[in-house]
Parts: sequence; C-alpha cells; structure tokens
Amino acid sequence: MRIVRFAHPQGMSFGVAEGADAAVTVAQIEGHPFGEIVFTGQRWALADVRLLSPILPSKVVCVGKNYADHATEMGGTAPEQPLLFLKPSTAVIGPGDPIRLPAVSRQVDHEAELAVVIGVRGARQLPAEQAMAAVFGYTCANDVTARDLQKTDGQWTRAKGFDSFCPIGPWIETQLDIADLGVRCEVDGELRQNGRTSQLVHSVATLISYVSHVMTLLPGDVLLTGTPAGVGPITAAQTVSVSIDGLGTLTNPVVAAS
Repeated sequence: MRIVRFAHPQGMSFGVAEGADAAVTVAQIEGHPFGEIVFTGQRWALADVRLLSPILPSKVVCVGKNYADHATEMGGTAPEQPLLFLKPSTAVIGPGDPIRLPAVSRQVDHEAELAVVIGVRGARQLPAEQAMAAVFGYTCANDVTARDLQKTDGQWTRAKGFDSFCPIGPWIETQLDIADLGVRCEVDGELRQNGRTSQLVHSVATLISYVSHVMTLLPGDVLLTGTPAGVGPITAAQTVSVSIDGLGTLTNPVVAAS
C-alpha cells in the first residue's frame, strides 16, 4: 500500500495511491494512516492533487557512513557502531518542493538514502529481532548536506539541518522487501550514485534497535539509513532525483537562497 499526504481542492489529507503510470489515482482516507485504513469515498487523479511530504515526523534520525564505499570517499572507514545524528522536522519537504541553498555555504551535496518510517507508539529498547515490527513503511530521502560547514563546524547539526535539507517522498510503501534494492541519485539526468541496500554496513533492524536504546521512536518518525558512494555538489537551477527500487522517484529543484 502506498500512503501519501496530499493537498486537494477541499484541503489536505492522507490517502492511498493506486494504479500505475498515468492511471494513478489517490483515494482519501479518514484521519491518519497509523491504524485501520478507512476510505472516505473521495478520489482524485494524481495530476489533480499535489503530493506533500508523506509524513511530518517528530524527528529525523540519520546514520552516517553506513555504506563502506561512502565512508572511504569521505576519507574514513565505516564505524563499528552506527553513527547517529538528527535533522529537525523543519528540514522536511516533499516531492517537487525546492531545496534552498543557504548563502553561508559554498558546497551543498546530495545524498540518496532509503528512509524507514516508524509505525508503532513508544518504540523503546527494542531487540534487533523485534525491531522490524516497528516499521510502518519505506520512502525515498535526500540527506542534503552543506559539506563545507560539516567540515568546519566539527559537528553536523548546522550542515544537515537547514530548512529544505530533508526531502522525502513521494509516498510510503508499506509492503516492500528491502534486502537488495537499488538506490540511485541523478542530477539533471546524470547518474551520480548507484548503490544497493544489500551494501548497508548496519542492517535496518540493527539501526532501529540501536536508535531505540537511545531515544523513543514515535509513529511517523523517520530513520535515514545512510548513503552510497557518489555524493556530490548541487547548484541552483539543477534538479535532483532520488530513485529506489519499488519506491519510485523523489524529485526536487534546487534554488538559490533568497
């Protein structure tokens, strides 16, 4: 099931995207999707609505250097334990929303990632063998990073936390085998990143368990699982697309700071 959050002529709702290609429609549901799905009977063609970020999380938990090839290109090695950092909820944007380049940075990079959406309330201190039961679904994400600020600050909050630095979407797929999915990033049609989830250093189950022993995970929280090699700069007027097998494509334009 593909869960979307969308704007329509009567307001904003959650819904279920059904069909394929040009025949996709969005069926509105009552309330939020963390429970029994009840359809309202309202339905729109995808072209007649605007997809928003599929969820507004209380927090976005991210994992650094979780692909060995990316750790190498950053001049290091993959850590023995997951390397965690946070993005604020205000960094989240949806498909088609612009990534805004901050005036204080001279190098902003793309980072294509598989994102995990939590679906249970109060996921805390989960053993790894139970961690996947906390998953609601999966979506595409772009861990946009001001690389120069990441290097000069000595910690990553500012570099990772600017408004618009966490595009996610286009929807949440609730049924997906993530063992070996292609994770790609294109900039203006040029392939920049091309990895697979089978290359993750720490598995999704391990990550959820590890994070849950640090902080309680809530329904709608998002976990970014790391990026493969090939990260690189984006500039104003370019278009960035993150594609993951089974999840579709998340596309965002890049604009200069206003």
